[in-house]
Amino acid sequence: MSSSEGYVRTLNRGLRAFFLRFILASLSRPRRALSFATTVVHQLQAIRRRAREQRSGLHVPPIMIFSVTNRCNLRCAGCFAQAIRRDGSEELESDELRRIVSEADALGISFIIIAGGEPLTRPEIVDIAGSFPRTLFMLVTNGLLLDRRLIERLARQPNTLPVLSIEGTEQETDGRRGAGVHTRLRQRMAELKGAGVFFSLSFTVNRENFETVTDTGFISDAIEAGCGFFLFLEYTPIREGTEEWVITDEQRRLMGELVIQFRRRFRAVFIAVPWDETEVGGCLAAGRGFIHVSAEGRVEACPLAPFSDVSLKSAPLREALGSPLLAMLREKHDIFDDTEGGCSLWKERGQIAAMAAERNLTDLLR
Repeated sequence: MSSSEGYVRTLNRGLRAFFLRFILASLSRPRRALSFATTVVHQLQAIRRRAREQRSGLHVPPIMIFSVTNRCNLRCAGCFAQAIRRDGSEELESDELRRIVSEADALGISFIIIAGGEPLTRPEIVDIAGSFPRTLFMLVTNGLLLDRRLIERLARQPNTLPVLSIEGTEQETDGRRGAGVHTRLRQRMAELKGAGVFFSLSFTVNRENFETVTDTGFISDAIEAGCGFFLFLEYTPIREGTEEWVITDEQRRLMGELVIQFRRRFRAVFIAVPWDETEVGGCLAAGRGFIHVSAEGRVEACPLAPFSDVSLKSAPLREALGSPLLAMLREKHDIFDDTEGGCSLWKERGQIAAMAAERNLTDLLR
């Protein structure tokens, strides 16, 4: 068995365990547990589709992060997307969004994270997600554009899980996202809970909010408010002047231990990135575990690495997965898989450009 086959098997085992956690977290609500059990069946079928492609020489990752827009209704301090993406750039049309999701589904990409910008500035993406019930969609949103109609739709569409971005307390959330945002988010959480929608909270973990978002009282309160899935993402300083936001070495060490404790103590799903990636062989970017598709349709290694040599405006997804740039980054995986915090692909972007030039990837986009 090759090393790549070994890590793919490890990743698939990790994904199965991930979805089983959803079932356990929803046992008190049989209909939701049944829905997640159906999702597990779909994921197992997708593993077989990816395996068939692998045998024919095409590596298909299980996950796609799809940033459907660069537009956003907020201007959050330290936002990486606004630092490296162009608001107002030529975005994919709705029929192109649907085509890409359809191609992903056929290839066995069964877990799509819908991101932005603020993806609900393009509400048609919820309708598109509803057309592909065997794919699990996670809709990462600031929550402010969630209205009653959308919440009712999500209650009938169990394959689409809203992931609300929040920073912690009112002071921490409003300090980064704007006055009144925390109160409005709490209202959305109450509405989602009232409608029976399983939802997630996403935290960008930095030095200042670390103690809040890892406090057991805070976690308990969020579960009582209806949250069933917690996503912890380590802050990467893309914007100059935010280097002091990076968590300390001690906080980084504690995070891994705390997530294990949370899983034992609470009936909820907990994922921490990059900590959980160590269980599946390190960073999953560049198609090892996921690819990123930009609002313009460029296939990239990661949302924090805006480099691409292929566009889905002119190539089908099957062809794009054979990207020489992605293959190069997977081949050089060890170089970009440090454990010192932050996105190593972003930190080593100069080296990526140099490597691409050496291999005559002259159409490298930035």
